[in-house]
Amino acid sequence: MDISTQNTEAPPPAPQPTTGETKRAARGATRPGDRIFLGLSRGSGILLLVIMAAIAVFLTYRATLAIGKDHGNFLTTFEWNTNLNPPVFGIAVLAFGTVVSSIIAMIIAVPIAVAIALFLTHYAPRRMSGPIAYVIDLLAAVPSIVYGLWGALVLVPNLGGVFSWLNDYLGWTGIFSWEGGAPRSMLTVGILLAIMILPIITNVSREVFRQVPRMHEEAALALGATRWEVIRMAVLPFGRSGVISASMLGLGRALGETMAVATVLSPDFLIHASLLNPGGGTFAQNIASKFSEATEDGRDALIASGLVLFVITLLVNGAARMIIARRKEYSGANA
Repeated sequence: MDISTQNTEAPPPAPQPTTGETKRAARGATRPGDRIFLGLSRGSGILLLVIMAAIAVFLTYRATLAIGKDHGNFLTTFEWNTNLNPPVFGIAVLAFGTVVSSIIAMIIAVPIAVAIALFLTHYAPRRMSGPIAYVIDLLAAVPSIVYGLWGALVLVPNLGGVFSWLNDYLGWTGIFSWEGGAPRSMLTVGILLAIMILPIITNVSREVFRQVPRMHEEAALALGATRWEVIRMAVLPFGRSGVISASMLGLGRALGETMAVATVLSPDFLIHASLLNPGGGTFAQNIASKFSEATEDGRDALIASGLVLFVITLLVNGAARMIIARRKEYSGANA
């Protein structure tokens, strides 16, 4: 046989790993440290689910005891008196106050937060954006009770003129009619909650806008787009899901805020058409203000209202996750 023929023969193909070996290698299961890390990560996820399930079971059990003793309709009764025998209580007013105050906060906070995030990432010079971002980060760390004290001592006394103006020019709508008195209303709560959730939405939105691929922006500029057109065509579509995620984080805090709302609101457990009159309260505020003085049946009733807030939060987060999953432009949508 010719020697040149032997040298041109192709070497035998290397054995290909099986599918199981490939998956184990991809997971890093062949190394002891990776196996330990995988087990810890999986255990942490399972532990979180167990804790959530335990909370749900506890709330459901105590809520069942309370609703069984309720002499009114738990969903539609406009009264909260657990000292009667049998007790009468309902969450209609609390649900209205929680939803309305959170919607007001989102309407005010989201546009301002997105505008600040766009300014810091695309308009402000570096020497200005750094200090402003630092101050916003500090605002996110301020305790709720500090916001509540500021709202009671500064915000409430200075809202009288705003309420008078709204009553004079928009009072005919019924939504902004004001009967006088201290401006401790749903609108006041919404403004305070908007200030509280503004740093959260701003910080997350800012980080999302910074992740926009540079090629997208440069391509728009090469086509002759202005800076605003670059933001409208490249930045906002890419960061839409991130902004939704940031908004849901802020909404979660607004829904569950306790001390700040209890400090600035004067609840009367009635539903008012006007946002400028005293409101009926929120779930978290009602629990915080009445739990220490409640009887055993009253505590079960408060826990039942907490279960409703728990379900509302889960539904909001689930809806946000569904919206994000439909947006393919954001890199974390399918995570």
